[in-house]
Amino acid sequence: QVQLVESGGGLVQAGGSLRLSCAASGGTFRSYAMGWFRQAPGKERELVAATSWSGGSTFYADSVKGRFTVSRDNAKNLAYLQMNSLNPEDTAVYYCAAARGWGHFRDIEYDYWGQGTQVTVSS
Repeated sequence: QVQLVESGGGLVQAGGSLRLSCAASGGTFRSYAMGWFRQAPGKERELVAATSWSGGSTFYADSVKGRFTVSRDNAKNLAYLQMNSLNPEDTAVYYCAAARGWGHFRDIEYDYWGQGTQVTVSS
């Protein structure tokens, strides 16, 4: 069983940056691909970025390419989502999630979830 805890959310002005962290415990962190999802009010949860267990493979949704960077530190059991050039459309609750293997793009394919952290971007 893996426990995930996100941190780093908050309120930021448009054009600003935030770095989200996801701390993992209770399992073998490096066994899992890590995904970052977000859910805005009235919208479905979507995958915005993901990294394979080694960090060697990554995925980005078109809406965040060039602005967001996903990374991980397996020695510290941490995953990160660096978010730059934020805009109001990025406002959402952001979740980290863990999945075995690679190539998972749907939330139902992820086994473990954090509680979420709110990101609000003001215009």
